[in-house]
Amino acid sequence: MEKYIEDLVSRTVEKMGYVLQRNSGKLPYIAEDGIYDDMKEYRINWWTNGFWGGLMWKLFLLSGDERFKKEAVLSEEILDGAFKKYDKLHHDVGFMWLLTSGAHLKIEENEKSYLRIMYAANLLASRYNIRGGYIRAWNMDKPGYSIIDTMMNLSLLYQASEKSGDDRYKYIAVSHADMAKKCHVREDGSVYHIVNHNPENGEITDYPCGQGRSTNSAWSRGQAWAIYGFAISYIHTKDVSYLNTAKKAAHYFISAVCNDYLPKCDFRSPDEPLYYDSTAGMIAACGLLEIANNVFNLEKDMYYNSAIRLIRAAERNFCDFDYNTDGVLTMGTESYGEGTRKNVPIIYGDYYFAEALARLCGKDVMFW
Repeated sequence: MEKYIEDLVSRTVEKMGYVLQRNSGKLPYIAEDGIYDDMKEYRINWWTNGFWGGLMWKLFLLSGDERFKKEAVLSEEILDGAFKKYDKLHHDVGFMWLLTSGAHLKIEENEKSYLRIMYAANLLASRYNIRGGYIRAWNMDKPGYSIIDTMMNLSLLYQASEKSGDDRYKYIAVSHADMAKKCHVREDGSVYHIVNHNPENGEITDYPCGQGRSTNSAWSRGQAWAIYGFAISYIHTKDVSYLNTAKKAAHYFISAVCNDYLPKCDFRSPDEPLYYDSTAGMIAACGLLEIANNVFNLEKDMYYNSAIRLIRAAERNFCDFDYNTDGVLTMGTESYGEGTRKNVPIIYGDYYFAEALARLCGKDVMFW
């Protein structure tokens, strides 16, 4: 296994060196026809704009190559432009600044990075509905919406409390996590993407269809957000109910992929048309590795081995190591619905792939 991971790291770092040469100064999102776009030119406030910088930090940790570190810092500086779009920012500021400024702060002390983290944390905290007990999603006219994705953004609030000594940020994160545990996770371990609350008291009014196939389906990336997000809340709080919720979501995910470990975009969708989402597999793999680090010894292997199977399946079926194309992990899907891009390389797929590899070879720094 050690030799396998070392070889996969080497191939990934080598290819990404070529990808960096072609894309320095960009904020990539999706590669179409083998070429990354640049969200800096289209939507500086786009939710995925932190993943390129985060990927560069992971590659720096894996290789020690200063080119990756230099690009990570440049990406963080470019992202300052998003702060000027205050009215366009929402619950995903965690994804944007945890992996850029937060990562920078974890690797080396940096006052500017600290200020960026605190500014982003205040933006996220301001979205908290005190009466409803949830962090409001998006900026559309849906004041009662909470979504499972926000579980990953809570790390911004946990880190803000840890860095500033002000526990108010953590209190908001815990309140939202408690709500999500109760409202987003079904009895069988599958997950609702969106819950609509009465903003006056937090009561559930309905479950709108999100990025999965239908209201009652099981969107695989949302399932992965739950696995990893609840595991992270356990790390920051040591509340075992969060670890148990992460395990519950993990068991559903593992049962849904156990035939081939190739996640469909929605676990409750027909085989035709077949939409994979490789990104869900890598997010889940990182979450499973985190669970494995926090359970009793007799439980570890189930979660660890499932993560390895997801990585092996992705390497065999989804990875592209051609130096002339952008992106390593192919077959990512934005959402199940019409009008979205499917079976393409997406930047956060590469980020979580690199994070999983860094964990497995003992070179990781936890950005979450």
